[in-house]
Amino acid sequence: MMQRPSRRLSLRIAAFAALSAFPLWLGAATKTTTFTVRLTLTNDCTIAASDLDFGSTGVLAANVDQTSTVSVTCSTGAPYQVGLDGGTTASSTIANRLMTGPTAATVQFQIYRDAARTQIWGNTPNTDTVGGTGNGTAQPLTMYGRVPTQTTPGAGAYTTTVTATINF
Repeated sequence: MMQRPSRRLSLRIAAFAALSAFPLWLGAATKTTTFTVRLTLTNDCTIAASDLDFGSTGVLAANVDQTSTVSVTCSTGAPYQVGLDGGTTASSTIANRLMTGPTAATVQFQIYRDAARTQIWGNTPNTDTVGGTGNGTAQPLTMYGRVPTQTTPGAGAYTTTVTATINF
């Protein structure tokens, strides 16, 4: 046979339920305030580049073509221009880029702005650079590289370091 809960237990449960429904702080006074959340974005850009690797070859009797990318991320609406210098090899210029190898021998190469490899990619804004407008995400720009036919120097690794600069 089931026993009915005692009246005292029923009152305790009712009192607990009432106190749980109305926290003690409800009777206290409250005040509120508002505040502004702010962020100021300025035009900004970042730039990164992948190595331009012409691979391995023997005699330079034909053009060796390769591509690589410069990745630009700029604030939405920010106009930019990307330029490339002549590289770190002594006597290298934008018009005559050179890589240095063993015994200071050099190999000529060029970087172009177009797939036909007719427009040299230089470092003078609005003249021989590549421009665009930022969209807030990474925008890849293709570099079209070429090692032209030339007298082949001695075997070995030929390198230079080209600096890519973004003006915005």
